Amino acid sequence: MSRYQPPLTLTTKMLALIAEISEQLGQLSAVGESRQTPQLQRGNRIRTIQASLAIENNTLSLEQVTAVLAGQRVLGLPREIQEVRNAFAAYEAMPGWQPSARGDLLRAHELLMQGLIDDAGRFRQAGVGIYRGEQLVHMAPPPSRVAHLVDDLLAWLEGSDWHPLIISCVFHYEFEFIHPFADGNGRMGRLWQTLILSQWRPVLAYLPVEAVIRAKQDAYYAALSASDQQAEATPFVEFMLHALNLALAEAAQSELATDQVTDQVARLLWVLDGSSALKVSELMAQVGLAHKATFRANYLKPALATGLIEMTAPDSPNSPAQRYRLTERGKQAAKRSHR
Repeated sequence: MSRYQPPLTLTTKMLALIAEISEQLGQLSAVGESRQTPQLQRGNRIRTIQASLAIENNTLSLEQVTAVLAGQRVLGLPREIQEVRNAFAAYEAMPGWQPSARGDLLRAHELLMQGLIDDAGRFRQAGVGIYRGEQLVHMAPPPSRVAHLVDDLLAWLEGSDWHPLIISCVFHYEFEFIHPFADGNGRMGRLWQTLILSQWRPVLAYLPVEAVIRAKQDAYYAALSASDQQAEATPFVEFMLHALNLALAEAAQSELATDQVTDQVARLLWVLDGSSALKVSELMAQVGLAHKATFRANYLKPALATGLIEMTAPDSPNSPAQRYRLTERGKQAAKRSHR
């Protein structure tokens, strides 16, 4: 067992969140895992990738990321497109990695950052400070200490008997503190936390917690900063457990939304069932509506938001040639609505 022990104060808030997360996982396992189709898993993974990269200032939308991974042409910066392809490759390779293996950590970074930085897959050789605007918020340890610090952290990870939820959050914080790479540390920390969690509960491999972090990005950085100031991971662990809890609640609501679609959305799914793709004008005619704003508000937007339908040209939402079709999830919901 590692002699290194990351400083942490266990709080009642952590214990309460662990209890809530465990309860939600139990419900998801009982009800939802059977619905974790490859298409739904892919959709959640795309949300994960888009959000994790958006935190790092990648500007591609969810629709654009979806299009990139479908092999379609997208108007975007080559670097941003490369980031998407790399991240997808890294998350897909995740099941083959051991969280405590240094070689796997380096291979993951190489996959995540290939073509983006010169030293992908290698620890940094220079000092690094993390800035928010012009303010220095964290000075990482010197490069001469990085390999030793990472090895200590990985040894702790392998030998720790703490709860996996706590372990994953503590690792994420300690990894960001060390900042072992010249670039890509944020996305690596989030990837590795997902890896740790997925080995505890496989369903967590596809939980888009990054989307919650993206929505609460200021709080994410504030929690990192507070942990730095307190010299222990406690504030960050509380933040991450809260984010995981929210992500699970959203996943449950998404399942509920698929099962309990409104009459209008059910009608739209019925119209699209058996069709390849239809324009807005064709859909409106089929459901018997003439007012476009009403159709968009009550039919189109809810179906898009719950992932039941998708655009054929996601990179050009307002294209005159835009059509809409059922996703795999939408097809399943359409079948249920026919019963």
